[in-house]
Amino acid sequence: MSTEPKRPRKKKASRKPMLIIGLTVAALLLGVGVYAGYIYMKANDAIQNIAAPAPEDGPDDYVKKDTFEPMTFLLAGVDSRDGGDGMMNADVLMVVSFNPQTHSASMLSLPRDLLLKPSGLPSRKANYYYAHYFIKDKDQVIPNTKHFFSDLLGFPLDHMVVVNFDALRQMVDVLGGLQIDVDMDMRYRDTVDGTNINLKKGLQKLNGQQVLDYVRYRKSNQGTQESSDFARNDRQQQVIKQIIEKLGNFQGISQWGKVLDIIGDNVKSDIPQPELQQWIYSFNKIKPNEIHTLQMDSVWKSPFVYVKKEDLEQALLELGKEAGVQSDISFKEQNFGLMD
Repeated sequence: MSTEPKRPRKKKASRKPMLIIGLTVAALLLGVGVYAGYIYMKANDAIQNIAAPAPEDGPDDYVKKDTFEPMTFLLAGVDSRDGGDGMMNADVLMVVSFNPQTHSASMLSLPRDLLLKPSGLPSRKANYYYAHYFIKDKDQVIPNTKHFFSDLLGFPLDHMVVVNFDALRQMVDVLGGLQIDVDMDMRYRDTVDGTNINLKKGLQKLNGQQVLDYVRYRKSNQGTQESSDFARNDRQQQVIKQIIEKLGNFQGISQWGKVLDIIGDNVKSDIPQPELQQWIYSFNKIKPNEIHTLQMDSVWKSPFVYVKKEDLEQALLELGKEAGVQSDISFKEQNFGLMD
């Protein structure tokens, strides 16, 4: 496999990572600040769980900077339930660019069934490869998966954030539910893993489990219309935006303690601890006020999804523009299932 694309060096501070949006709440630690010792302790505990392990020969020297540079990352949502059908497949994959100077972010959802054709590996759906690297070496699954997608897309990825789907359910309950306009009746039942999706079309307040059902719904065995990956991607982005908005208005110390526990238990990344700390404690000053969702024209030809070449190229250019890396993008069309 070729080396992942490199970002050109800049004169000022080196790139710094941040945890932002997610099905997941990667932007979750936002607004906490250090206004209470309790929260400070909770935040540090969460950061230690989320951050990349320190190297055996000791942490690298780290100099705190006053400026934050744009960054890119791969966000994955995985299902690690016992008895679930996820088997560590990454059922949510998003490429995200964040620019703290313009307070904006852009995100592109990669369909889970998108056909990928990497050199040296079997051609599979996009959600297969995280599980592949997890089985191969679970301690290196995050850097290996990040390098894989960076090389495949020809797009420099600074970091990767992985979120357990159950974090979404827990987070929404702490936030008191979400007001969602459900786009269709949704019914699906699986007695093996306990899934029991039963949602009616229309505007309604959903609890954590219902929101999780809403973003995951694809097929039906109870007579309702099935959903496409494209519609799922739209629902996931809708939920992410609403979670970020509600978290931005979150105040209670005890509630923030619960939020931090959820994050620490369900989020992993390759972000070094000192850098993650600085981003988190500065998040109120740099958080995105605008989140742009990028779309691709796609088609389903069982068992794969195929995307329009021009849309994928344009989306990568937009992501690169947000992070200032247009010159580093080297998209290789032979790696993807593309529409005729």
